[in-house]
Amino acid sequence: MARLTALAGGVAVALVSLVPIVLPAMPAMAHEHPSGITDLVTPAVVRVEATSHVKITLLDHIGELVHVERSYDVPIGVGTGTVVNPEGAVVTLTRVVRTDQDVAVYAANRVFAEHHKVKIPADFKRHKLKDDLLNHHLKECYPPKTDTATCIIDVTTEITIFPNVSPADPKGLKADLVYAGSQPDSPAVLVPSGRVVGSVGMPTAPLADKVPDQQGSPTNVAGFLGRPGPNVQHTVEIAHLGKGGTGENGRQFADPENKVDEPVKLGGLVDRGMRGAPVIGDKDGHVIGLLIGGGKDARMIGVREVAAALAKAKVAPRRGAIDSTFEAALTRYHTHYYTDAAPGFQRVLELYPGNVVAAGLLKTSLSKRGGPEDAGTKQAAAPAAKSTPLWPVSVAAAVLFLAAGAGAFLLWRRRGPDEEPDLPPPLVATPQANDDGAGQTVMVRRTQLPLHAIPQQKKVLTAQQTATKYCTACGMRLGHAHRFCGYCGHPSET
Repeated sequence: MARLTALAGGVAVALVSLVPIVLPAMPAMAHEHPSGITDLVTPAVVRVEATSHVKITLLDHIGELVHVERSYDVPIGVGTGTVVNPEGAVVTLTRVVRTDQDVAVYAANRVFAEHHKVKIPADFKRHKLKDDLLNHHLKECYPPKTDTATCIIDVTTEITIFPNVSPADPKGLKADLVYAGSQPDSPAVLVPSGRVVGSVGMPTAPLADKVPDQQGSPTNVAGFLGRPGPNVQHTVEIAHLGKGGTGENGRQFADPENKVDEPVKLGGLVDRGMRGAPVIGDKDGHVIGLLIGGGKDARMIGVREVAAALAKAKVAPRRGAIDSTFEAALTRYHTHYYTDAAPGFQRVLELYPGNVVAAGLLKTSLSKRGGPEDAGTKQAAAPAAKSTPLWPVSVAAAVLFLAAGAGAFLLWRRRGPDEEPDLPPPLVATPQANDDGAGQTVMVRRTQLPLHAIPQQKKVLTAQQTATKYCTACGMRLGHAHRFCGYCGHPSET
């Protein structure tokens, strides 16, 4: 058993030693995507445009009664929104989709100026004319409507969402306003009123749990400076959070190195169309707030206010099938596994045709697939460049097995002194004196064993052994076959 145990141990050592030689190195798993990836959010960034459609009928009865019908589209606001669930729910700012200005006043000024050929600015202010009769009719045209009103006005608001797709959607998606905040810079929530692009909905942006507390935390702001098209794509700008918390007044921006006046830089972007754009945290690429302000003072309202608005609108933010597929491919892409990333981006385009971000990343992945930058190709090529011929492996295996056999033999030879033998002890020949002096009889016996190793046998006495003879002349003990005493020569009595 000891020999077998030692041999088995040697073989096991040999096999363990061979594993690093025979088995190639396993490819390393790609770690999670690096921080600061705006690609998680930019597919869900949309352009939001709100317009009031005003139908007005002027009842001109200064001379003969004449009905003058006109219709005007009055822009309310433009900005950027963020899709927060696959059904297409969007968060933006209230001032983007609602205005405090009275569009009915604007329409009254327009129709009076056109019909009566008078100079009235096309604005939202109430004006006064020098002609008392015309001035009276103009005042009766302004809202609110009365029994003597000279104008009948009907106002409807139309909100359009233009998704980040290619080719661009010229008509966009019509949306309804389901929640508006009490302040112009409060979050507003929109839901599509018609079709949604894609078979499984739209890509969404993940919302963060909270705003980073640390002053100078790096962020990115993503949005549109115009309606998406071949020459207008989403814009991404770097920014840093200033000190203080958030709330309705918002949190300021400040460059920790004082190289850029970030409130002024971002304020210009707000005025150009990025009002309500998502502010993306650099830690995990999630939305931490919305861009507000304008001019020389851009700020951010936090994700807590965004979550509160969604709760009041009874809209649950969540991620969809497009997002999980896209994020998995994005992880492979940013860890330089371009061959593995390409099929994921292709699947995203099948689920959501026209995804601009996925299309761009797919193009890059295909161009780098199998090239020197592809980490998957490097891992596959590394074993081939350092491959070992077969004969050294065979020689090493033979040497190891011989070493295992020698080790087994040495282990068997070096048994401990207290170890019980596995085989019977060898036979030893010792001389034994013969009683009759006729010579020596060689008796074969075993070496003396410990008492616990000697089998216990019962002694059986024969009749010959019990009848011992003695010489009657001198008293010497006689052997069983002695006919004469060996001492005195006296004959034995038989």
